[in-house]
Amino acid sequence: MKRIDLLDIRDEKVILILDGAMGSLLQQYGAATDKYLWSSIANLRNPDIVQKIHREYIDAGADIITTNTFRTNPAAVKMSGYSLSIEELVKKSVNLAIEAREERNIIIAGSNAPAEDCYQKERTLSKNELEYNHKKHIELLWESGVDVIWNETQSHLDEIEIICGFCNSQKLPYVINLFFDGKMNLLSGESLSEAVELAASFDPIAIGFNCIKPEYFLNKIKQDLSVEEWGFYLNCGGGDYTDESISCGINPDHYIDLIKPLLEKKPLYAGSCCGSTPAHTKAIKEYIDEVYRN
Repeated sequence: MKRIDLLDIRDEKVILILDGAMGSLLQQYGAATDKYLWSSIANLRNPDIVQKIHREYIDAGADIITTNTFRTNPAAVKMSGYSLSIEELVKKSVNLAIEAREERNIIIAGSNAPAEDCYQKERTLSKNELEYNHKKHIELLWESGVDVIWNETQSHLDEIEIICGFCNSQKLPYVINLFFDGKMNLLSGESLSEAVELAASFDPIAIGFNCIKPEYFLNKIKQDLSVEEWGFYLNCGGGDYTDESISCGINPDHYIDLIKPLLEKKPLYAGSCCGSTPAHTKAIKEYIDEVYRN
């Protein structure tokens, strides 16, 4: 099974370019969504659209594409009530990204989300249920052929510890992306600095930050991140995080203006999150090419 080492690609790039939103773009294309499986149901009902979006991000300049597996985890599938094989669902979802890559040197990042809704403050699952959910999903992503486990929008300290501990113990290449509020706290209440310190103790490739409003993150970046390798992909949506329908609230040119101070610090990777499109990815690539590669 062909796997691409993220750090090998990094040696060839100043900054790795991550793709952008999948779910909100699927909504724009009119693809199927589900209350519990959300955009991952499109892997079954609209696989051609999912693959089209992967290809559009690659064509726009993405070095990393993220599998549409934000809600293929056991907890979400169980809540959905569908009689689905989790193994087959994850495998199919990952294959869509691998097929879109073709023979190109593109990193396939296996998305592993929080066990329940990513903006849910109170978890209802037990510790054993959380452990099973993440370990099973991560195992399936890796067995299906992803290059790196891409944990994202993680904002509960117990889940962060479970995820990082498991990936580290299995010697899996992984990134942990954190979500925090305007007070720089996790949804579970702990400080962001505590979460970063905990995650760093398990030696991830990088500690990143995603789906955060740019103004929150720009405030954070003024402080010492205390992270050697890091990355970001910020929320570009209009309205609130929890809106069911997500539209673009920050156009590509404005997004580049906002993230220029971040790109100057040469993170490991940079991308965009909810509400973004391949146009945002293209804008990031063009800016990096202009500043660093000419």
